Amino acid sequence: MIHRMVLVKFSEETTTEQLQEVISRFKALKDHLTGVVEVHAGLNVAERSKEYQVVLSIRFEDQAALEAYVSNPEHQAVAAYIREVGRLDSIGVDFEL
Repeated sequence: MIHRMVLVKFSEETTTEQLQEVISRFKALKDHLTGVVEVHAGLNVAERSKEYQVVLSIRFEDQAALEAYVSNPEHQAVAAYIREVGRLDSIGVDFEL
């Protein structure tokens, strides 16, 4: 299994409603992808690294499922929305379980 974690930093102009919409759209990806074991997303509540407001987490059955996700049109649409509402930076990691 492959687990991908992404922290996303948004501009000060990004609203709480827009952050919640990012979370909702990301969670909805589970309905459009194959090879996904679980999807989690939420607002960062930690005091450390609090400038990264949103945490996205997705677990894949294997590397092939991760590769299919990267080019999937539904995933690309969520990524475009994230950029549209003020993404400044993101940190992503993939690791095997």
